Amino acid sequence: MIKKINPETLPDFDPAQHLETSEDMVAYLSIVMEEDDPALGDLARARGMAEVAKSAGVTREALYKALRPNTHLRFETISKACKSLGLRLHVEPAH
Repeated sequence: MIKKINPETLPDFDPAQHLETSEDMVAYLSIVMEEDDPALGDLARARGMAEVAKSAGVTREALYKALRPNTHLRFETISKACKSLGLRLHVEPAH
């Protein structure tokens, strides 16, 4: 007999807890960008929101606000956040 699992009893999954290296962050960001979900907030939380905000030259509160879900990010914010995470964006043809 198969035991049923109640999804409400499962712990919340936080990708930021699993993004430890730059390689992890690059792989994660590449995947979620293909799904139109940039998820820079996960990367910033993994590195430390205060550290990323300081390096990007914005307040921690402004970074949280800019990176929350369903926010229309400005390219400048994306660029600054990526740079402070040690990441570089590039463009390639769609498949």
